[in-house]
Amino acid sequence: MPCYNEEEVLPETSKRLKEKLQQLISEKLISEKSRILFVNDGSKDRTWFIIKELHHSDPLYSGATLSRNRGHQNALLAGLMSAKNYADFVISLDADLQDDINAIDSMIEKYYEGYDIVYGVRSSRKTDTFFKRFTAEGYYKFIKLLGADIVFNHADYRLMSKRALDDLSEYSEVNLFLRGIVPMLGYKTTSVFYERGERFAGESKYPLKKMLAFALEGVTSLSTKPLRFITLLGFVIFFVSLLMLIYSLVQWFVDETVIGWASVICSIWAIGGLVLLSIGVVGEYIGKIYLETKHRPRYKISEFLNS
Repeated sequence: MPCYNEEEVLPETSKRLKEKLQQLISEKLISEKSRILFVNDGSKDRTWFIIKELHHSDPLYSGATLSRNRGHQNALLAGLMSAKNYADFVISLDADLQDDINAIDSMIEKYYEGYDIVYGVRSSRKTDTFFKRFTAEGYYKFIKLLGADIVFNHADYRLMSKRALDDLSEYSEVNLFLRGIVPMLGYKTTSVFYERGERFAGESKYPLKKMLAFALEGVTSLSTKPLRFITLLGFVIFFVSLLMLIYSLVQWFVDETVIGWASVICSIWAIGGLVLLSIGVVGEYIGKIYLETKHRPRYKISEFLNS
């Protein structure tokens, strides 16, 4: 469970998860050696202090803290890679517990049926605003259109077996988008459905600016089709320019030329805007190539608590 400035929710989150863990242990669905692992993503508040207190009060709680803030996806990966050394399977979810933890029971049942990856999928988006629902569903459809294999209405609430995690560890890209990478692993997968609730405390760590950046990360990490669209756009504009050239020549021959600056200015602005947009898209990909070639570590764990 990645945590960034979650001091307001951790006391309640830890309580609910402990109850769920104890229930699963009593039903013999999981081992008594199972743990709840909180990953502190360089929080600026008391998040890590609370995690340490939880660990010292009860061995069911484990904790890891990154050396600095590395972002949700890297923190999540750090937790998965740390947990896979101890677990037969790992379930990831967010600290605000908007994802229904009762779906964990169904995930584990699916694991015992032989599934290596079980996705937690929202059955509806009734709790979202119209804007959030429209943009989120539109994004899933758009990224599918680009050819990315992504599970509709699934975030990062999922169960992964040890062998699936071992395979995930071989994906070394710096630009992480786990929602798109995990489906690439293959293996036997299924989904369980649940209703997403409201955040019971604190503020969302994904305002509009971060959501847009995350969406762009997903598109450019999983598909090269935007680059192909630029090529197609170039051919279309070139074809239109040929038509305009023919039209201009015809008008000149019949002596009906009309000097109009509006059409010229509009054309210049339109083509200039498309050129800048195209350069920007290409720049995004070049920037990612630049980061990948450096082979920088995606995260550093400065302290790990487990017993």
